[in-house]
Amino acid sequence: MKRLAITVLMLASSVMSAGAGDRSYVRPSLPGGDGPPFSGAVRVGDTLYLSGDIGLDENQKVPATAKAEAKLLLDGIQATLKDAGYTMDDLVTVTVYCSDVVHYADFNEIYRGYFKKEFPARAFVGAGTLLFDARFELQAIAVKR
Repeated sequence: MKRLAITVLMLASSVMSAGAGDRSYVRPSLPGGDGPPFSGAVRVGDTLYLSGDIGLDENQKVPATAKAEAKLLLDGIQATLKDAGYTMDDLVTVTVYCSDVVHYADFNEIYRGYFKKEFPARAFVGAGTLLFDARFELQAIAVKR
């Protein structure tokens, strides 16, 4: 519990120290538009907060296998990070929501290939049904190294 409180304090501190004027958006959606009611990521200072994302194919469908879905998901996360000037190695914490934890090993097999340095902190949460019947949804926070 103490570690959680310290983590929350650190995250709050990083948001407050950056100031409201030091904010930018990656793939933003605006109220009144056709897009989803969230932005792909929000940068505050050196910290990038990534929205939850899922791995859909070019037809907006979930791939047939967990590994293919994990690859599409992680390719998308990597692209969002790149658009903001970050890399996968800038991730500090990742939360993976999974429709069935039976996919844990398949996800990890693909996930390992996206990092050159230390892995970020991570939670892998059995979440039940996800949007579009996806197996995985990933949300993360990155800080420039």
